[in-house]
Amino acid sequence: MRDKTQANSAEPGDGLVRAGAIVFIIGAVATLVTVAPLFLGTTPFPTYMFVLSMLMGVGFLMAGAGVVRSAAAGRRRARAGQLSEG
Repeated sequence: MRDKTQANSAEPGDGLVRAGAIVFIIGAVATLVTVAPLFLGTTPFPTYMFVLSMLMGVGFLMAGAGVVRSAAAGRRRARAGQLSEG
């Protein structure tokens, strides 16, 4: 029996993974900008830049939650498929 889901269909958790990746990239850029003055010998950035650097961890957690949600949906789908076949 062929799988009925299309390759480009949105799975549960895909939005969280995408949003997490965007937030992670923003945090990574903020981290690079915050660390650069330490190597260049210029004055450090204000505190809000260090707070923006924390977005890297937040994005990682968001993407991880999306992966867990997607895996749980796949497990439910597989379990429902086993029940209907048996």
